Amino acid sequence: MKTEKNILIAFILNLAFSVFEFFGGIFTGSVAIVSDAVHDIGDAASIGVSYFLEKKSRKQPDEKFTYGYVRYSVVGSVITTLILLVGSIMVIFNAAERIINPVEINYNGMLIFAVIGVIVNFGAAFVTREGDSINQKAVNLHMLEDVLGWIVVFVGAVVMRFTNFVIIDPILSIGVAVFILINAVKNLQEVLDLFLEKTPKGVSVEEIKEHILSLDGVIDVHHIHLWSMDGHSNYATMHIVTNAEPHEIKEAVREELSEHGICHATLELEEEGEHCGEESCHTEVKVSSGHHHHHHHH
Repeated sequence: MKTEKNILIAFILNLAFSVFEFFGGIFTGSVAIVSDAVHDIGDAASIGVSYFLEKKSRKQPDEKFTYGYVRYSVVGSVITTLILLVGSIMVIFNAAERIINPVEINYNGMLIFAVIGVIVNFGAAFVTREGDSINQKAVNLHMLEDVLGWIVVFVGAVVMRFTNFVIIDPILSIGVAVFILINAVKNLQEVLDLFLEKTPKGVSVEEIKEHILSLDGVIDVHHIHLWSMDGHSNYATMHIVTNAEPHEIKEAVREELSEHGICHATLELEEEGEHCGEESCHTEVKVSSGHHHHHHHH
């Protein structure tokens, strides 16, 4: 699978690079580079985790996981994002400390490292830019953020070399860290929505209900549940009240749903006046619509 291979390449690149970078940081005396190395090792670790979880998420459904293993990929994203959060907060603290007590730096060494850093990480970002799992996005965010970090180190090194204004180093790294922090929080929110079974983005229960009610032979539709496994494949279940030929109704409804991006639908068909026996469970979504609801509360 392409996504997996890309993640693996990114992982190897990153790991090799962070070790190299660690020694470089010690050699140039730039704590910025050392802390960047720590951050990169964290990145590599989380990419490793993502890689194995992404692999697992490809497994077909079985008795234990009837929906398949897709959510494992999402868990990978959670881990990666949490590492990012912690990492960026640490970088901010480090940098703040450096602003108070500036340190002498070997600018030439820093420049050379920055150039290599930009090239290597740009390569990795380029490799991981394709792929559409949330996990892949998290990995790509790591990569882009590493490129940014290095561009920042480069600019900082150039400026400091000519002005000797050492405080630039930590100020720039705070900028990058804040950027990472904001993105990580956004990512986390998306993932939480999935686990809370929130209605997927771009899908409206109101609209779906309206469209299904307008189909020939559909008297009512209720108990609509929509959710997504991974942010891509959407699932739906619903009860349809109809007196028409079941086969035709199902076909029509499925077609309508696929236009709304729902590929897996479980449809319960009821005849008019049939008791659907779920009044006791309060799972009904109250969707106000102009249509008259056939709810038989006897």
